[in-house]
Amino acid sequence: MESVLNISPGLMIWTIVNFLIFLVLFNFLFFKSIRRGIRNRENAIQKDIDDAVQAKAEAGSFLTEAQAKLNQAQQEMAAIIIKGRAQAEELFRRASDEAEIMKKQKVNEAVREIERSKEIAIKEIRKEVASLVVLAAEKLLDETLDKEKHYKIVESCLEKLPKN
Repeated sequence: MESVLNISPGLMIWTIVNFLIFLVLFNFLFFKSIRRGIRNRENAIQKDIDDAVQAKAEAGSFLTEAQAKLNQAQQEMAAIIIKGRAQAEELFRRASDEAEIMKKQKVNEAVREIERSKEIAIKEIRKEVASLVVLAAEKLLDETLDKEKHYKIVESCLEKLPKN
């Protein structure tokens, strides 16, 4: 065990010389390629970072643009809904007005029809009364007069009566 613990200056110098030779050879043979590999890896990482930053910026702009389009679409949808409600209210108002006009026309037609029926009924009643008066007069006078003459007389009498 003493040999392991004993330090020999010659061995130490040769170990240092070997190490320095190894460093010089390593520097000439491998160090440049290792540095180049590290630099290439660093450049690739930096490029990936730049691409990610650019992609993030593009995604942010797409998100902003999509949000703006969504807001615009919502505004257009709200405007369409408001316009649709206004049109529906206008159609309802028109239909209501037309129904009111139709109702008034029907009422007016009914009133005119009632008036016509009333006039016809009054004419029929007058004819019937004239006929009854002629019959009554015939029976009273017990003689037959000209019917045409009787109708004319009765009509003139009825014209003088108030029209109620």
